Amino acid sequence: MKKLRSLENLVIPKHIAIILDGNGRWAKKRHMPRTYGHQKGVENIRAITIAASKMGVKALSVYAFSTENWTRPKEEVNFLMKLPSEFEKKFKDDFSKYDIKVIFSGRKTELSKENLEILERITKNTKDRLGLVLNICFDYGSQKEIIEAVKRVSQDVMENLVKIEEITEKNIEQYLYTKDLPTLDLLIRPSGEVRLSNFLLWQAAYAELYFCKTYWPDFSQKELEKAIIDFNKRERRFGGLKEKKWNNE
Repeated sequence: MKKLRSLENLVIPKHIAIILDGNGRWAKKRHMPRTYGHQKGVENIRAITIAASKMGVKALSVYAFSTENWTRPKEEVNFLMKLPSEFEKKFKDDFSKYDIKVIFSGRKTELSKENLEILERITKNTKDRLGLVLNICFDYGSQKEIIEAVKRVSQDVMENLVKIEEITEKNIEQYLYTKDLPTLDLLIRPSGEVRLSNFLLWQAAYAELYFCKTYWPDFSQKELEKAIIDFNKRERRFGGLKEKKWNNE
């Protein structure tokens, strides 16, 4: 797919992650319920995914529902639990057009049988697509992901499938939800908050971080372009000495 003219001669991050923050505050400014903001936020996943696909991004991870979000008001949680169904109904044709593959990262133990079936169906129906991979982090928490990875490594050690001396960073990564995705290059948080909120903590070790004040429902293709332009201004040393230039090929 041809790179957008506004991004010509720029390195496009292979893997971008976005914390979908500010939905409730966006709705409150409009004197609307928080659920209205979440609805608009879900619709914006479609727009930004397609924009990222056109830009040449290989993987886009979005933080849609965290393991901590269960503590929110019951009405809001119940609404958010309806979003997988809405997502499937509204966006499957659009994503098919752009050859977008959809996967889900997160726990499966707390979700309803209906939602599990929806997530499995979406994953199955898009598994052979070759375009951008949209990784929806739903009931996701990075600390829990790492704990589960440690448990699985421990089990494999006990069963003599892995030797302790073989455990490395690369080895651990094979136990994470993102094992089949490119290394995370850029993590974006809209809304003005400046923290990671338990999102992709391992994966973000050397990612560039970008924060902006725009609430997620208003985060547009133009905002994404700004983040990528800023990404190209960074000196990515990965703990080493300064390089005159770097590339993402």
